[in-house]
Amino acid sequence: MRILFLTHAFNSLTQRLFVELQHYGHEISVEFDINDEVALEAVVLYRPDLIIAPFLKRAIPEAVWRRYVCLVVHPGVRGDRGPSALDWAILNQEKRWGVTVLQANAEMDAGDIWAYSEFDMREAGKASLYRNEITEAAAEAVLLAVSRFQSGNFRPHAQDPSDPEVRGERRPLMHQSERAIDWNRDDTETVLRKIRSADGFPGVRDSLFGRELFLYDARPEKSLHGKAGEVIARCGGAICRATTDGALWIGHLRNKQYAHPFKLPATMLLASDVEELPEIMPKQDSGYQDIWYEEKGLVGYLHFPFYNGAMGTQQCQRLRQAYIEACQQSTRIIVLMGGPDYWSNGMHLNLIEAADSPADESWRNINALDDLALAIIHTDSHLTIAALQGNAGAGGVFLARAADEVWVREGVILNPHYKDMGNLYGSEYWTYLLPRYAGAENAESIIQARLPMGSHEAQTLGLVNEVLDNDVQSFVRAVKQRADSMAAVSDFSSRLEYKRKRRLADEIQKPLQDYREQELERMQLNFYGFDPSYHVARYNFVYKLPRSRTPMTIARHRRTDERLRRVI
Repeated sequence: MRILFLTHAFNSLTQRLFVELQHYGHEISVEFDINDEVALEAVVLYRPDLIIAPFLKRAIPEAVWRRYVCLVVHPGVRGDRGPSALDWAILNQEKRWGVTVLQANAEMDAGDIWAYSEFDMREAGKASLYRNEITEAAAEAVLLAVSRFQSGNFRPHAQDPSDPEVRGERRPLMHQSERAIDWNRDDTETVLRKIRSADGFPGVRDSLFGRELFLYDARPEKSLHGKAGEVIARCGGAICRATTDGALWIGHLRNKQYAHPFKLPATMLLASDVEELPEIMPKQDSGYQDIWYEEKGLVGYLHFPFYNGAMGTQQCQRLRQAYIEACQQSTRIIVLMGGPDYWSNGMHLNLIEAADSPADESWRNINALDDLALAIIHTDSHLTIAALQGNAGAGGVFLARAADEVWVREGVILNPHYKDMGNLYGSEYWTYLLPRYAGAENAESIIQARLPMGSHEAQTLGLVNEVLDNDVQSFVRAVKQRADSMAAVSDFSSRLEYKRKRRLADEIQKPLQDYREQELERMQLNFYGFDPSYHVARYNFVYKLPRSRTPMTIARHRRTDERLRRVI
């Protein structure tokens, strides 16, 4: 079928549905929901069989939903209505939640139900739940709804409030007053829940050191205590704030009055206000851990759940040092675990945008990423595995491919390209790694496509070696079982020797330094050249400026000059 997506943005959920539906043979075109006129034009141009709205912030125009079946993906259980579905679910401590696919009509979220899927809630932030449980449930429900539509004999069910299984209700947009923190009364669990209900967007408004700030990225603290509401310690970029019964860490803040009013590490925004506070070294019971190492038998696991997958200069340097230390252990395999939400998205664009010289910080950041990739490629003491629990984009994809093997969770989405960021050329030794594993022809198509890629397509193209279980916990268990088995094989030393010989042969053919210099020569033009495209694209991304048009790469209905032949 020809399916048109009407969406506010090409976010992680929209990308997952884009990949899944194409995998099942459907033709997908995407139109950003800019205004009614644009949406109507897209429908006329594409003449879809079906319209799906994976992520909308306003109603579909009546002229569209009266003529076409429009399926809206709502992140709530049956009967739930309103724009803050997941926010309320977290704040109200719902045990089970879900996704409902319903047909658009005159009332938001009130249409007939085509499909639904439910899941057990997890103690996590809104953004993490959205990227994992919500996305998986949406994929299941949308595929079922599309199948039912295609069959031609399914009748959707009206929402019946008297049905005991329809347990949702109409809820308004959640305001800051509903999640305001009372530091003199709220315990740690309550504060965590309030911040998590707003993680990603919009954050929880609060006051610190006489400034209005928005709080994100909260994690519990198990050992420290202090006077409720006071900031009592720091750890890396995070601050520790006491509650009535303990404390928690806040990793990121946003100050709308600051010169750079987007999310940044907490200590960076608070600066001198917290520099005299005690610095806590992260450990199991204390501190804000964004890098840690563990061993099981002959396998070492290096975790780095960086917020939103962004890797700044110092984070890359710390991770490289942790990796070097892992290589000094008497293990056989090192598994690079990333985090459950993201493995890596490459350069930290927020930190770059906030720097005194974004060009200089871009240069430092890409070199730090290159140094990390080089350490992984040069490893001859261990076999290395990149285990992608979550999505990866741009340089993060090629950083993963620096490992000997790449194992991904089924359902993970990869964006192995840079060009959407102002025609950025990219580095991380991709000009060596991509042809090495994918072949020259595949390498060219991958880097030019600018499209999201599913795990199985990535495996076919050579970006990925193994696709494992869909569920994050099952994936981690499978990774550990496979890594244990690999480390225990009798011919392990011969495999390691083959790796050394292959790397030496590649180095003789063309030194890694040559690849790096050639990549960085192009990157230098991106950062310091006359074309400002990268700096403009980064600014628009960081400040979340709405798109004025849909990129041709996903708007296939706009790749022709064919005139409108009819009017709705």
